[in-house]
Amino acid sequence: MREQAQVVIIGAGIVGCSAAYHLTRLGWRDVVVIDQGPLFETGGSTSHAPGITFGTNPSLMMTQMSEYTVRLLDGLVFEGEPVWYKVGTLEVATTEERMQELWRRHNTNTAYGVENYLISPQEVKELVPIIDETVLKGGMYRPNDGNTKAWQAAGALAQLAMAEGAVFYGGVTATDFELTGGRVTAVLTDKGRIECEQVLLCTNIWGAVLADKVGVTLPMMACAHQYAVTEPLPELAGETRWIYQPPVRLQERAMYFRQWDDAYCTGSYRHEPRIVSPYEVGQDAYWQWREDDWAVAAEDALYLYPCLRGREYVTKVNGMFVFSVDGFPMMGPTKVPGFWSCVGIWVTHAGGAGKAIAEWMARGTTEWDMREADVNRFHAHQQTKRYIQIRTAQNYREVYDIIHPLDQMREPRNVRLAPYHARLQAQQGEFFSVSGWEAAQWYGENARLLEKYEDQIPERSGWEARFWSRIQGAEHLAVRKNGGLFNISTFTKIEVAGAGALDYLERLAANQIEQPVGKIVYTSLLNTQGGIKADLTVTRLAEDHFWLLTGAGTGPADLFWLNSHAPADGSVMIRDLTSAYTGVGLWGPQARAVLQSVADEDVSNDVWPYFTARPVTIDTIPAYALRLSYAGELGWEIYCRAEFGLRLWDVLWETGRPSGLIAFGGGAFNSLRLEKGYRGYGAELHSDYNPYEAGLGWAVRLHKGEFIGREALLKAKEKGLSRKLCCLTFDEPDGMALGKEPIFSLAGETLGYVTSADYGYSVGKFIAYAYLPIAYATKGTQVNIQYFDRQYRATVADDPLFDAGMVRLKS
Repeated sequence: MREQAQVVIIGAGIVGCSAAYHLTRLGWRDVVVIDQGPLFETGGSTSHAPGITFGTNPSLMMTQMSEYTVRLLDGLVFEGEPVWYKVGTLEVATTEERMQELWRRHNTNTAYGVENYLISPQEVKELVPIIDETVLKGGMYRPNDGNTKAWQAAGALAQLAMAEGAVFYGGVTATDFELTGGRVTAVLTDKGRIECEQVLLCTNIWGAVLADKVGVTLPMMACAHQYAVTEPLPELAGETRWIYQPPVRLQERAMYFRQWDDAYCTGSYRHEPRIVSPYEVGQDAYWQWREDDWAVAAEDALYLYPCLRGREYVTKVNGMFVFSVDGFPMMGPTKVPGFWSCVGIWVTHAGGAGKAIAEWMARGTTEWDMREADVNRFHAHQQTKRYIQIRTAQNYREVYDIIHPLDQMREPRNVRLAPYHARLQAQQGEFFSVSGWEAAQWYGENARLLEKYEDQIPERSGWEARFWSRIQGAEHLAVRKNGGLFNISTFTKIEVAGAGALDYLERLAANQIEQPVGKIVYTSLLNTQGGIKADLTVTRLAEDHFWLLTGAGTGPADLFWLNSHAPADGSVMIRDLTSAYTGVGLWGPQARAVLQSVADEDVSNDVWPYFTARPVTIDTIPAYALRLSYAGELGWEIYCRAEFGLRLWDVLWETGRPSGLIAFGGGAFNSLRLEKGYRGYGAELHSDYNPYEAGLGWAVRLHKGEFIGREALLKAKEKGLSRKLCCLTFDEPDGMALGKEPIFSLAGETLGYVTSADYGYSVGKFIAYAYLPIAYATKGTQVNIQYFDRQYRATVADDPLFDAGMVRLKS
């Protein structure tokens, strides 16, 4: 066995083989792959996977990985046999609710550029003759999907990698790692030691075990899942092709079906999750068969396939595969230098995952935005044993459920609470979970405002009315008229200090950080391709002391990015202060009067202009306040030590009530920011786009000197824009979108998709944002936006629609 390698990949399933293949394509030759099982039917999840490859996913990243996977596998051969069969896939609906869901999924597919069709029950029957079409309402067909022989596909990719110099060893178990100076320098195995520069973990259901050895927590569990294959069916006799019918998913009953030579395979998620700790998995991914779990599935199969009645299931598999706490893969560099993760991946996405991780390792950036898969995205509470058990089990239950974009987890809840949470409860907050925080979407107490603003708040019904209340509109309008208090405890607060802090931040940020003490700078942090990695504000507290404020969800990933680029000489200290400090947003026309009533200091505009920060004493509370507002109104973000948080809320609340101040929630926050044209990270902003495309060129300072992404931005500016983020307003009063709906030219060409949408209660129009080709980005251009089975006309409008002159903010 080799004793040295540039990279050791642990795991020779389809993900590890895909990664090895793609690394060799990028020029890496010193690649060693090991697996505890035999090559290439190793005994892992790849060995038993039914191999259905489908791209339907609300995540663009997951769709891109699955679409790439089918292109990669098409044409591959192992031991003289094709490993992939392009037969398409079908999702069928037996209820009107599920048919509406297929419309929604069809639209998302179309938005992402994926060929798919909604078809009639009769057309489903033509594709799958043994199905009972009389129980169907319709189906969705994706012709470019198919089915793979998963472990043979892994073997085919491995052979291509070996042809370029990669070496594979079966029957070799990784047992531990050597670290030198905190960096991985060797893999220890039961067959000897392999010195290496990098380690890539591709062990899926066993991933957490090896990661634990270097102090990296992968919040995931193995989960057992059953499928069975029938005896030969007379209806399929005489066919020589291994598979020629598209696999079918019957999601109302949490089942899938696929033709398997002259037999049929039936799989079911319709039982309680059988969660298995990675430490208890054993040597392979097979678990004992449970007839009690299978009984319901066997009966349900007859509903769609009556010809299975009386047929015996001759092959029964209970195989384990992986679930993470949020359903996404865990990929990328970890906090341990040289130790990489690529786990939590199913066969459907394996080809794309191998491509992305290889690019990440070899180039430092990826073609696709991978934020949803970033292994560093998890908060501390998400890495606890209890949380992992609850969430992975629920993700199994919901594999085939209809999930609304705003649907909320039921447990665990009340994990992270603002110091003044009891006051928010007293206001009858409708709480959503935001990175573990309890954050109100609206407050029941504000229902009293509905009569006042009745004619400015359109009704909603059906899908768009779920997890929504007209109170959100009333809160929006009340903030615009008087003002409101908003819970900003959830914001991530990061301290950067030290003699090298300024130079360090200048190298990371696109905007100029060298500003006077007390100045706030809005900026993007970019990757080397100019894509937006983070969206935040930087406040200079002292010559060598800065505060960075970013979103709740992106905090851990942003911290990793900051730490991974910190100088090694100790000249910069980075600390997460999120739990040490709390905050309250005080925004609206009455904000200054309220603050001045309780502050010792002068808060007038002459003394405290827009985008500056100062210490302020509020009643008995030492605080620090930033004059800015994501709501687009006069106001401040006020921060204090957590122990003062309750007092801060109470003082502001009691002082502001006579002026009409209200508590307002995340629903109003979103509509306020859309009216003002403020971009949201993860929606309008991520690494697929650069600041110029996002309309943030004003926050870029190319002249300041070198920073990450500068060269890419110079080239982008020279080349000119091919697309641009646009504000759209609906022409029709009942126009509707929630996000990810496709946008078409009037001639029917797909142009893009909605990034964010909401009603603008102050401007009286429904607003959507989207990246459009530059030829369609001119004010007045009309397009069509498809919401379920209806298209609405929309027009490119001013950006922003509200207070474009910044008069209210700077007053």
